[in-house]
Amino acid sequence: MANRVVVTGIGVLSPIGLTTGEFWAGLCEGRSGIGPITKFDVTEFPAKIAGELKGFVPEERIDRKEARRMDPFVQYAVVASLMAVEDAGLDLSHENPSRVGVLLGSGIGGIWTFETQHSILMEKGPGRISPFFIPMMIADMAPGHVAILLGLKGPNYTTVSACASGAHAIGDAFRFLQRGDADVMLTGGSEASISPMAVGGFCSMKALSLRNDAPSRASRPFDAERDGFVLGEGAGVIVLETLDHAVKRGARVYAELIGYAPTADAYHITAPCVDGEGAVRAMRLALEDAQLRPEEIDYINAHGTSTLIGDRVETMAIKTVFGDAAYRLAVSSTKSLIGHLLGASGGVEFIATLLCLVHDVVHPTINYDYPDPECDLNYVPNTAQERRVRAALSNSFGFGGHNVTLAMKKFT
Repeated sequence: MANRVVVTGIGVLSPIGLTTGEFWAGLCEGRSGIGPITKFDVTEFPAKIAGELKGFVPEERIDRKEARRMDPFVQYAVVASLMAVEDAGLDLSHENPSRVGVLLGSGIGGIWTFETQHSILMEKGPGRISPFFIPMMIADMAPGHVAILLGLKGPNYTTVSACASGAHAIGDAFRFLQRGDADVMLTGGSEASISPMAVGGFCSMKALSLRNDAPSRASRPFDAERDGFVLGEGAGVIVLETLDHAVKRGARVYAELIGYAPTADAYHITAPCVDGEGAVRAMRLALEDAQLRPEEIDYINAHGTSTLIGDRVETMAIKTVFGDAAYRLAVSSTKSLIGHLLGASGGVEFIATLLCLVHDVVHPTINYDYPDPECDLNYVPNTAQERRVRAALSNSFGFGGHNVTLAMKKFT
């Protein structure tokens, strides 16, 4: 019989807050974290806005010398992991290090390091490239650094599946615990991709919102006037444990993770399948894995990117899975507030879903002003809603046709 798996710790760094309390308050208030890009000169870029971390100082939690040898996405992952361990009250000195693992997703990895070192190559030649270039850039260094810092010797790797990366990491960690391959897993995602190449690349795809004159109103999932997504950055890491392990150490339990389903569209490198078939299977299989009926779900944290096709397809998929019950659901998009954190979105949005379930409050989809006739569900427009959340789903879909749905319920 599979082990039950529970969430006992949370660590989150987001454009609306650098602590769980700040993040939750921002979600409930409907406070946008989108503003002008300050990390580089955006004069020649069509899109000039993003959801940047504000006030993040890595040296407050990481040795200065070590921090300089980490790409920002690794710094975010390390700090969020430390926060999650502390929140869980987990004393790692009392744990078998081989039974504690780290799985963290990142869609792009160390792109800031890549761009910086490429500039050095072009300006000064190959002899001036940093010897830390490769270990700073590669995506697996997020869980690698966390494991080294905390002495964790259990399962350790990175999932890379674009915007589904963080959700895949959580799902894989869930399976390790269910099978008994570990007692504790730190898992989620991290991303720091507000860089010239990333912003320029997404601009070339015409994927980003161009509402530069109104940043806080630019990310508007399901709204008829949406014009693309807004990049964000940050990290979301949770502590997952087997229920037996959590009970033995007297841990506080936030909720129980009960279902996971990854699927593929096998359709297109960037666009979702037009009938939502992959998303439909992900939600149905997650419900089956969780042994839940559709009517037992009260809330869905949507992928909800603020793109024309993506929001319509996800709405269609929800209606296919839930039928008439879809109109009873609360459906909201965290991306309306913080932008699209790419590989970190699955981790941060899992935490948002978890907090909605814990507090019986569903955070809003902000900037929902002009209903799209094809997006006609309860997207919790602009104001948080108090409602009982017994069980919830979190959807993450990525370029390449990757789909993940995670299911959680109140712990009893």
